Amino acid sequence: MRILGIETSCDDTAMAVLEGKGEKVKVISNIVSSQIKLHAKYGGVVPSLAAREHTKNIGKVFSLVLKEAGIKNFKKEIDAIAVTRGPGLGPALLVGVSFAKTLSWIFKKPLIGVNHLEGHIYSNWLNPKLEIRNSKFPILNLIVSGGHTELVLMKDHGKYEVIGETLDDAVGEAFDKAARLLGLGYPGGPAISKIAEKGNHEHYPLPSPMVHSKDLNFSYSGLKTAVLYLLRDLGKRKLDEQTKADIAASFQKAALDVLIKKTMKAAEKYKVKTLLLSGGVSANKMLRERLQKESAELGINYSCPPMEYTTDNAAMIAVAGYFSYLKNKKTALKAVAMDANLGF
Repeated sequence: MRILGIETSCDDTAMAVLEGKGEKVKVISNIVSSQIKLHAKYGGVVPSLAAREHTKNIGKVFSLVLKEAGIKNFKKEIDAIAVTRGPGLGPALLVGVSFAKTLSWIFKKPLIGVNHLEGHIYSNWLNPKLEIRNSKFPILNLIVSGGHTELVLMKDHGKYEVIGETLDDAVGEAFDKAARLLGLGYPGGPAISKIAEKGNHEHYPLPSPMVHSKDLNFSYSGLKTAVLYLLRDLGKRKLDEQTKADIAASFQKAALDVLIKKTMKAAEKYKVKTLLLSGGVSANKMLRERLQKESAELGINYSCPPMEYTTDNAAMIAVAGYFSYLKNKKTALKAVAMDANLGF
């Protein structure tokens, strides 16, 4: 079957066509219209501007994704529609959900509402190099992005338990804030990661909040404050590139140390055989490499999505919708309730 995926939870207008057969899936087309340049001058995403751009671009993206997939007759060649229903920015989500509902009504197609975080988890099913389809449940998922930092135990397709989460700020938001303080621009994750390669991560010992706590939760507000105070203590002089690189490297290590320690602690506690990494911060090279190494030492299968599926995209929404449809064919939704604060 073929599913059209639609994603507008934040600042990317994205659509994809996915073909599924049993447990195997294949992306036929994948289009993402980014708004990064528009929001960069504000240092973050402005919801009203994001919604305006979604409204302006969604029709064009729809035409492009069908053209790339070679779809000439939507009614005959598309079997279902999957759309992000939350969490996300309310105004932005509304554009995608409204568009999906309209298509569903016009073409009489099943409409599947997808949790954005579930989409990130299923981005791992888009990795052709790693075989995870035969992995036994439970599977441990580390979701790291600008809005989320969660450890999720996947008990089966569609069944999840949050076993750890941030108590304040998400790790991706902390990367953005640190980058802004260092004058590196937006988005912060790639900027920090790039300059950190030239830095000494031991030069400025920054804290990894809650790294020794007995639970599996995270906290990043203290680390952001530590960077702010470090810059204050260095004075108002203009920072040279090496100093920025050293601070970035020190920040990155502190941020990732707690992620990795808590994740491996959870893997041992729940005796999982497979670990999945997903979300925008999963593009971080150091995080990928360290988790792969730690997983190998514990004899755990490890998967991370292809780079093009780490940030928000519609292919991940389509694959999550596909597995949801397989499990709930008789109750496939005809209407989707949007919830910007939706969680597992």
